[in-house]
Amino acid sequence: MKSFPCTLRFWTAVLMVGWWGALHVAPAAAALAPSRVSGATAIATARDADLLVVQRALEHKMVAQKLRDYGVSPDEARIRLAAMSDEDLHTLASASKGLPSGGDGLGALVTILIIILLVIVILKLLNKDIIVR
Repeated sequence: MKSFPCTLRFWTAVLMVGWWGALHVAPAAAALAPSRVSGATAIATARDADLLVVQRALEHKMVAQKLRDYGVSPDEARIRLAAMSDEDLHTLASASKGLPSGGDGLGALVTILIIILLVIVILKLLNKDIIVR
């Protein structure tokens, strides 16, 4: 404690008390989320469920790009979906369930790299040697 003069310690303490006091001035609010009736869904028929599955598959980047390559716009695809029979729509929905649900894996790769960097930084801070053989 001899490295910090008494006045510096005093003003640091005053600054910290003022800072903490300013942080606690803002009010906090909390509430419960509104509830919904369980079991109530917007999907009333099997056709609606199949249509929802196919629409989600069409939102995938690779599928949308392939449709554009074939010259089909997203609006045309929606119009053709609405005109399909129930059997054809069910077949298309069954085939599209195997598609990936989204993302291209870049987020997972970035997350893994950040974790590796954090481990390296922590090991360096602990004066541990990192040896890769």
